[in-house]
Amino acid sequence: MKRFSTILFLFLTGCAVGPDYQRPDAPVSSSFKELEGWSAARPQDDLPRGQWWSVFGDAELDRILERVDVSNQNVRAAEARVRQARALSDQARAGLFPALNVNASGTRGKSPGVDAANSYGAAANASWELDLWGKVRRSVEAGDASWQASAAQLEAARLSARAALAQAYFSLRVTDATRRLLENTVAAYQKNYELTQNRYAAGVAARVEVVAAEVQLKSAQAQLIDLGVDRAQFEHAIAILVGEPPAGFSVAPVPLALAMPRIPVGLPSTLLQRRPDVAAAERGAAAANARIGVAKAAMYPTLDLTGTYGSRAANIGDLFTAPSRLWSIGAAAALPVFDAGLRRSQTDQAIAAYDEDVALYRQTVLTAFQEVEDNLAALRILEQEAAVQEEVVAAARRTVELTNNQYQAGVVSYINVIVAQTTLLANERSAAAVLGRRLTASVALVKALGGGWNATELAQR
Repeated sequence: MKRFSTILFLFLTGCAVGPDYQRPDAPVSSSFKELEGWSAARPQDDLPRGQWWSVFGDAELDRILERVDVSNQNVRAAEARVRQARALSDQARAGLFPALNVNASGTRGKSPGVDAANSYGAAANASWELDLWGKVRRSVEAGDASWQASAAQLEAARLSARAALAQAYFSLRVTDATRRLLENTVAAYQKNYELTQNRYAAGVAARVEVVAAEVQLKSAQAQLIDLGVDRAQFEHAIAILVGEPPAGFSVAPVPLALAMPRIPVGLPSTLLQRRPDVAAAERGAAAANARIGVAKAAMYPTLDLTGTYGSRAANIGDLFTAPSRLWSIGAAAALPVFDAGLRRSQTDQAIAAYDEDVALYRQTVLTAFQEVEDNLAALRILEQEAAVQEEVVAAARRTVELTNNQYQAGVVSYINVIVAQTTLLANERSAAAVLGRRLTASVALVKALGGGWNATELAQR
């Protein structure tokens, strides 16, 4: 009896045709080329789980970024796609079980030569296509992998939106810092212009010096006005990323007080788990692999079991009596004989689709490594540039001070002062721009590292 039960179980469950999934090999190096000067992260040194942006220590940034999940329309669309994919997976899983329908009917009719009569019926119908070759199970595998890919894509959408918002926010803050620099510069140039006018009125300075001071002042004022365009556009970008119309959104200017974080970088192999786009591509390959089995199963026979139990009577009172009962049980098998190569072509298509997804997965991995290397290099080089730029700014300030003293002593003309001040302003703006690039690269590195996410979370959804 036990042996018969085992044979019956194997007959009913069948086998799953098609290849079992194995994660494709991907090109993974032993270390990052640009990691010099950085410390590889131990597991406990990972980025903050969920709120990676907290490493920048900006309360306003924290407040704005919390709104991305709720209001960003791209994130909401990605979340809806996850629900769609999950529902499709559940649809495939339903094929593992029999379908049961219950129906009831009541009719009155007349045929030629026959008196009018009533007919009542009630029945339960069951049908079940046995999954002999794993078509349904492979469909379930494909569905599960697809919704997991969608879940990873949702995380990628969140990460992308948050990174874009953080970069726009930092650009806005650097613009505010540059604006304050230019406001101070305009105020200083205004005093210099008035001083030059007074010296000209006293016959100490030439008219050309007054004109040069005016040109310098107007140029700085124009630069200050021009910054308004950049600030407005960064503020509008932030508004869209948090799902608000730009007209009703604003970010108040505050002094730039951001810490440049030291972001922990793990081994290259961790990117395969930490990057949601890599996880999505890998899950896409798993789904494509399962679809090969679905296509191959279509080449094998199918077996359907059906059954009906109910009753039919002319009088409703007799509907559930023994003489009115009816039942049937049956099985139907179908074997594809000739389809002009249709099923073979569908299998070939599924195999080619899998090969494509494997190639896309490997390309996604390569792109992930490139993005990490790019931003590691950017942060290392920009840190060196920032140190040199600060020295240049300090030297330019000393030059302005010395040139002003020489001008007041009558040793040099005011043109020399203008040259020194213009050089100082250009280098101060360069220093602010380098800071902005460093902050942008920091966010880009966090994004390239996966932003504190891990593919193991997919199994918990």
